[in-house]
Formats: sequence, C-alpha cells, structure tokens
Amino acid sequence: MRLLSKLIAISVLSLAACGGGSDDSPPGPLGKHFDDMFIADVGMDQKQQVIQTQQDWSVAKMENAKAEADLNEANAQLTAVKNDQKGTQLAIDTAISNKKQAESSADNNRINQAAKELHTAESLKKAADLRVKYYEAYRNWLKRHSRYTAEVMYWREAQFELAKSQVAQKANKSPKGVDYNWFPGQEQSRSKRVAGAKGKADSERQKAVAARDAWFKQQESADKESGRPSGLPDPMAPKSESASSAAPSE
Repeated sequence: MRLLSKLIAISVLSLAACGGGSDDSPPGPLGKHFDDMFIADVGMDQKQQVIQTQQDWSVAKMENAKAEADLNEANAQLTAVKNDQKGTQLAIDTAISNKKQAESSADNNRINQAAKELHTAESLKKAADLRVKYYEAYRNWLKRHSRYTAEVMYWREAQFELAKSQVAQKANKSPKGVDYNWFPGQEQSRSKRVAGAKGKADSERQKAVAARDAWFKQQESADKESGRPSGLPDPMAPKSESASSAAPSE
C-alpha cells in the first residue's frame, strides 16, 4: 500500500513538472528550455524560424495580458450592474407604495397611472435581472478566454524552444545534458492543451451570447414601455452596433 501511494505521488509530481495535471488545471511553466547560447554562433539566415516563433511568443504574452485586463474590468462592471439591479427593486417598492396611495384616493386615472408605472418598474427589474445574468456569463467567458490565451502563451514558448533545438540539431550541435526528443513532445502537449482550452472558451462564449440576447430583448421591451432609451453599455455588441457602446432601443 505504501509503495502504491509513493508511485501515485511521483506521478502527480511528474505531471505538475510538465505543466500537466488535471484537464482543467491552469498551465504551468515549461519543463524544458533550450539555452540560446548553444546557437549563438549560427548564422541569422538559419534562425528565421527562431525569430518568428519568438515574435509569436511575444504577441501571445501581450494578448494574455490584455485578456487578464479585460477580465478585471468585467469583474468591476459586474459589481456596478448588480448595484443597478438593486436600484430597480427600489423603483418597484416606490411604485407599489404609490399604487396603494392611488387606490386609497378612489381616482381611477391616478390608479391606472400608478398601475402602469408599477408594471413598467417590474419590466425594468426583469431586464436588470437578465442583465446581471448576461454580465455573469460574459465574465465567465472572459475567464475561459484568459485561460485560453495563457495556454497559447506557453504553447508559443514551446514552439520557440523547439525552433532553437531544431537549429542546433541541424548545425550538429551536441549540448551536454540535452535530449532533442524533449522539445517536439513538449510542443505537442501544449498544442493539445490549447485545443482543449479553445473549446471551453468557445462554449462559454456561446452561453454569453445567449444571455445577451435574452437581456437585449427584455431591455428593448422595457425601454419601449417606459418611453425612454436606457443607453446601457453592451460589452458584446457587434462592432457595427458598438459605436455608442450602448444597447439601442426605440
């Protein structure tokens, strides 16, 4: 039993060292790197793939930083949206109070107006509830998108390390303690992780789009009922609609 436990522990540590682990574990640093000094004397004309993969890695790092910044912004936006939601509940409470006062007046015009205002407040509350769900789905998508860009970042780095090793191998370099077989496998492993992360990110995006559609329809209906356009920000609005960064209403 002790031997089995030790074997399991060793397996877990080995996976962690390679940036593996469970399917949904965050990516870790690469396990293998190829020292630049081993190809320092190789001509630049033979290192074009190294240059390209290094540039790709640099772009991937910037894209990951942007994704993390977008996620942080979405978290702040969600807090603001939830505060707006609380405001719509207060509007309902006020409308209910006004309706009770109107009913006590026995004035039908006042009663009808108060009932209309309550219905409008309830419609706006439904829109606010769906807006919260939309922003939650949007935030969840950005979480997965951030994970995806992190996976891409490490994959691009793995491509860079592979490119350096290939240049050295073609130049008949034989660095001590280096096994050229490390690098193709490392790149392939990271590539598979990217594919898995992309699938999960795409799935969350579809959920966010569906949540947006549900909110948009209810908000449009509520705006028509209130007679006022909400002009609320819509982070997933198509570019053709996002000039004003607001949900349109008529």
